[in-house]
Order: sequence, then C-alpha cells, then structure tokens
Amino acid sequence: MSIIQGIREKAVWLVSGLIALSLVGFLLMDARSSRFFGGHDTVVGEINGQKIEYTAFDQQVNLQEDQYKQRGYPTNDAMTQNIRDNVWKQMIEDAVLSSDYADLGLDVSDREVNDMLVGPNAIQDVKQAFTDPKTGIFDSQAAAAQINQLRNIYKAGPKKNGDNRQYEAARRFFEESLPQLIKMRLREKYTALLANSAYVPKWMIEKMNADNSQLASVSYVNTPYFTVPDSAVKVSDAEIQEYIDAHKDRFKQEESRSIAYVTFDASPSASDSLKLRQQLDSMKREFAATNDVEGYLGRMGTESPYFDGYIGKSRIQVPFKDSILAEPKGGVFGPYLDAGNYVIAKVIDEKTLPDSVRARHILVATINPQTHQPVREDSVAKKLIDSIANVMEHGGNWDSVALKVSDDGGSKTKGGDLGYFTNDAMIKEFSDFCFNGKKGEKKIVKTVIGYHYIEILDQKNFEPAYKIAYISKKIETSPETDQNASGLASQFAGESRDAKAFDDNVAKYHLQKLLGPDITPTEVNIPGLGANRQLVRWAYDNKLGNVSEPFPVGDKYVVALLTEINNEGTMSPAKARNQVEPILRNKKKAEQIIKKEGNPASLDAAATAAGSPVQHADSVLFVRSTLNATSGQEGKVVGAAFDKSLVGKPISPAIPGNSGVYFIKVDNVSAMSNPNADVTQQRFMMEQQMRSMVNYGITQSLQKLATVKDYRAKFY
Repeated sequence: MSIIQGIREKAVWLVSGLIALSLVGFLLMDARSSRFFGGHDTVVGEINGQKIEYTAFDQQVNLQEDQYKQRGYPTNDAMTQNIRDNVWKQMIEDAVLSSDYADLGLDVSDREVNDMLVGPNAIQDVKQAFTDPKTGIFDSQAAAAQINQLRNIYKAGPKKNGDNRQYEAARRFFEESLPQLIKMRLREKYTALLANSAYVPKWMIEKMNADNSQLASVSYVNTPYFTVPDSAVKVSDAEIQEYIDAHKDRFKQEESRSIAYVTFDASPSASDSLKLRQQLDSMKREFAATNDVEGYLGRMGTESPYFDGYIGKSRIQVPFKDSILAEPKGGVFGPYLDAGNYVIAKVIDEKTLPDSVRARHILVATINPQTHQPVREDSVAKKLIDSIANVMEHGGNWDSVALKVSDDGGSKTKGGDLGYFTNDAMIKEFSDFCFNGKKGEKKIVKTVIGYHYIEILDQKNFEPAYKIAYISKKIETSPETDQNASGLASQFAGESRDAKAFDDNVAKYHLQKLLGPDITPTEVNIPGLGANRQLVRWAYDNKLGNVSEPFPVGDKYVVALLTEINNEGTMSPAKARNQVEPILRNKKKAEQIIKKEGNPASLDAAATAAGSPVQHADSVLFVRSTLNATSGQEGKVVGAAFDKSLVGKPISPAIPGNSGVYFIKVDNVSAMSNPNADVTQQRFMMEQQMRSMVNYGITQSLQKLATVKDYRAKFY
C-alpha cells in the first residue's frame, strides 16, 4: 500500500509538471498564432522600417469601398482585392514621398488649401457643387459658408445623445477628405518639380537624326538554328544557373505558388431544372386567381421585384414578350426560361400612356431624401404647400418660388424643371399623377418624402403600357446533385494523395487537368476558377506535392495539387528553364554551325558550306532591327551592317543572330537626307513625352527603391 501511495505522490509532481509544460507550450503556440506576444500580428506590412498597422490599412480600404458603393460600383471579392492592392501601393508611395517632401521643403500653406476649396482654382467637386447651372458662375461665398458650418460642427464634437450624422460628415471631411486634398497637391508639386527638369540637348536630336538617316545595303548567308536538331543539344541545370547568376535582374521573382486542379460539376442538373419548372407550373392557377399580387409575391418569393406601375410596350425587354402581351388581363404565361431563371408572368392591366413626361415641381419635404431624417412636421408641410399652390395659381413665378422654397436641391435652380423621365424613374405617387394626368394639369401630390406641387409640362410618345408581375425563380442545385458532385470529388481526393496518384487518376477518370500558375500570397482569383481565398491559403499552408480535400468554388468542387513553391528572390533553374533553355540551346547550336562551316573566305564559300543561297537586303535602316520584312528581329546583324570596319571586306566574321548564324558582306552605307527635320520641334516633343512619363515613372522607381515587407496575406 505504501509503494502505491509513493507512486501516487510522485505522480502528483509529474502531472503538475506536464500541466505546466502544456501551459507553456500553449502560450508559445498562441504567441505564434495570435496577438498574445505582439510581433507582426497587428502589422500588415513594413515600408522602409515604418510599420503599417492593420487597423490603419483596413480603414483606408473600407473608405475606398464606401466611395465605390456610393458611386454605384459593385464590390465583389475581386474589386475588394483591387482596392487593397491600390491602398497598399499608395501607402508605399506616401511613405517614400513624405521623406522627399521634407528634404525638398515642400509644403501646402493654409492659403493654398483655401484656394483649393473656395478660390478661383477650387477643385472640380467643389466647383461643380456650387456653380449656378444657368450662369456657370462659381459661388465661392456659398462654398465658404458650407465649409465653415462643417468646421463649427467638427469643433463642437459629437453629441452625447442624439443624431451625430452631421458630425460624422464633418469629421470625414476634416480627417479624411482634406488630408487627401493636401496630399494630392503635394504630389502635384513634386511631379511638376521633376517634370520641369526634363531636358533634351540639341546635339542629341541631331545625333539621333543622323543615326536614323543611315541606310545600308548588304548581302548575307543565314544558316537557321533549326538545321541542328534540338536532340543534338543538351542544356544542364548548372548551365542555366550560371546564366541566371550572370543576369540576376532578369530573373527576380515574387513569392508564389502554382497548383494543378480538377473540377467536379455541381451546377443544376436537368432533373433540378425540371423540378423547378413543374413547381412554377403548379403555381399558375393560384397566381392568376390572386387579387393581392404584391402580397402573393412576398409570400412566394421572386428574383424580380414587383413594380406597381406601367411600362410602355417599347420598353418591355423580356423573353416571349409578344406571347406575354397577348394574354388577357389576369392571364398568366409560362413557365419560360430567362437566363438562369424560370419565370411566370401575369398581365395585371393595360392602358395607353406616354412613354415619357416632362414636369416641374416644388418640394416641401417632411423627410430628407439623403439622410432619411425628419425635417418638418407633416401638418406644417401641408400648410406650406397649400400656400405655395395658392401663390402659383394666382400668377406666381416658378423660377423664383422654386429657388426660394423648394427642398429639391437638384431642380430648384432650374425652376423645379425635372426634364423628361420615364414611369419607373420617380416615386410611385409622383409618376402616377404625371403619366395619368393631362398636359398643363397642376396638383399637390404627397409622397414618402413630403408634398410636391407638380405641373405636367409635356407628355410624348403615347403607346400601350402594361402592368405585369413576374414570379422568377433561380434554377438551383438540389442537395442530391450537390452530394453527388461532392462525393465524386471526395473519392478522387481520397485516391490521389500524391502527385503521381493525382496524375494517374486524372487519366483513369478522363478528367481535365487545369493549371493555376504563380499565385501570389494576396491573390484572390485562381485562373479559370474565380475568387477563392480559401484555396490560396491552402496553397501557402501545404507542402510541395500535397493534394487538397475538395473545395467548393462557385458551382463546382475543386481538388488541387500543389505543384510549385517559389520563394521571393531569384528563380531556380527549373523555374527559369523555359526562358533560358532556348537561349543557351541556340548558343550551342551556333557553336556547332560555326565549327562546321569554319572561316569561309567569301559569301559564296559560306553559301556552299551552309547549303543556303546568298540573299540581299538593299534598304537596311539603322533605326530598325530587321534586315527585311521577313527576317524577324536581328539587332546584332543590323548593327554589323553599319560597322565601318566591315565596309569593303569580302565577308564578316560569323554572327550568331536570333534565328541562325549569319555571314554578311556590307555592299554600301549611305545616308538619306531629311530637309524637313525640325530640331526645335523634335526637342519640344521629346521633352513633353519625358514630362508625361514622370508621373508613372515616380511610382515605379519609388517602389523599387523602397524596402517593403508585405504581411497582408495572413489577414485575409
């Protein structure tokens, strides 16, 4: 008993030690995988030693995404990745340029900022917002008043309780928009400083003109490289490595991964399509019978939102349009196929209406259309619109009244004139009056944003118009179809645990092996697949030759093989072989050809040795790198044609060109006169070209000079 007790007592210390070690191991692991010990876990990158925090980077990305959304652009995965890349490039540029600005003493004064906002040189957005469309005059006082109002709101700070939207707008202006404007002006100064340093000396233009005017006439013999079989020449990895070492700048590479992959189709089957068609077919009777169309669509669900209005016949663009419009009121047509949806359509009503209307209005808002916040009580708005209607009915001037009291900033400066618009362009109540009323008719109309006093100015192109409701259902993959595709992918992945098995099973199951080359750490899109960060992460978390489990990507399942791991730096011989091998192979072929043909004394002797005829090129230009229209790029041969030491000699030494080995005889070198050459104009044009390239060149040069460490991939 005492022995057992002793073991138990010692075991307490053993267990305690194991627990302690486990805790230490857990904390060390956490230090590597979380932010427990700091490190780079909150840093998205480093630029010249300056750390870029993830929160600052993500804030800029979100800001640009918001701007894209406000402009109506879609923000999918590819767009988001493009925004991240642009923000990152901008941060690199800012980090490098900021030190240059300081060294050069560049700054933007308060006076310049004022000029950008309210001066004669105000930026385009400000000018557009505060320019009278009738006179084209920029109202700097109105712009200044608006900016001062924002400044007061910003200085006051956020309210403890209440609506802070105005403060947020002011904050974004002074903390985000204004710094961006200043940064933009600094860059303009920097770019102008460099652009204005562009200089082309007169002698350079004269030398260029002289070189470009040279003309040579040569005879030559070419022994093409293809006369030596590729099998007769071997290029080793050591030779490729030696070439890479001598040309390292040409073989730099970013970190990347390459994959091969196969796909298993999980798109809707014919059975899935048939089931949906039958489902919609069974809904036709109930759809035709219902009087509450909007409510019915809400219960049943539809991909096409219900528009409770009329669309002119000429503007209806749907498949089977004529068949749908041939239905009587209450008739239902379908199901029919529209892209990837099955649809049934119900004709609710038909009448003759104009296809467009021109109207003017004066708005007394109860709700701000932009912020959706209340601006006045309904009863107050109603009294005000009634008094406006009374004034207008007794000869009031639309232009002056609209300018003074209308809450529609977009039309008030035009006397409330909205121009021509279609039936679906306005709020329903507004459109109903304009399209169902008569030209010249005036009326007070209430909508969700307030009261409008409207006059119909014109109606044109009357035609049959229809109110149609659509039930549209997307053809989707059934669980059975999805499980079948998933099962096939899982079976393939289970049987293909290495590269050889992967390739064997591709052949066995008659699959198509696709390639995803050179995938960078921050990449979103896989060639041929589209956006899938999960698969990119897998490629960076696995070893060469590993095979993935199935990944769902769109309407397919993907099984991938990691075929290549490329670290940042210089390409390996295997990676560079496709580029280097043809160069070295041709070099070896040239050596064999030269050894075989020896040192012929004349072109005729060279032609006999090569078994090729003597050819002639009468108009070889120094400015070009081709002997004639069919020779291809042969810079070495063209250069030799203008070598003065070869003039008068019966034959040149052997010249290893791009397509073969050449021997040439320089028959004549002359110059073409160009009396119309305008050196002054040429200098001007070249300097202008240099200036226009500065902006692009700055970005490229600075990024090469910067020391950049990019950790973005681990955050996305």
